[in-house]
Amino acid sequence: MGEKEFTHLTESGVHMVEVGAKAQQRRTAIASGKIHLQKETIRMIENAEIKKGNVLTTAQIAGIQAVKKTSDLIPLCHPLNLSGIDIEFEVEEEEITAICECRLTGQTGVEMEAITGVSVALLTIWDMTKAVEKDENGQYPNTRISDIKVLKKEKI
Repeated sequence: MGEKEFTHLTESGVHMVEVGAKAQQRRTAIASGKIHLQKETIRMIENAEIKKGNVLTTAQIAGIQAVKKTSDLIPLCHPLNLSGIDIEFEVEEEEITAICECRLTGQTGVEMEAITGVSVALLTIWDMTKAVEKDENGQYPNTRISDIKVLKKEKI
């Protein structure tokens, strides 16, 4: 078997990949994911009846904060000078889709930031709705997060 070469490992340990030689480019990434909830919970979100507050606005703020902290969460991920972050939601009968778009002009992509934004936005929705999602046994049989993926990554 041949010896493997890893991009983040050196003989002396680990390092963050050098991107300094790459050209500055306008970059964007879009990610999405879903949270599945009971119909009644969705109705309560839409009618501002969740006691913790405005669920989707809070999830937007949490997702944006998470995007800005991605390099603190993922080892060896470059800190980025983001130029824009948008998080939107598509509300359906039994699920909410979060869509996060991240933009920058830089030397590395922003897909990890978009995925992080979606993930934390969905976790925030879970946290804010867990009291009404919980069954009599304290479990969450209907609540689940799924389908987190990068929809688009491009250099412009």
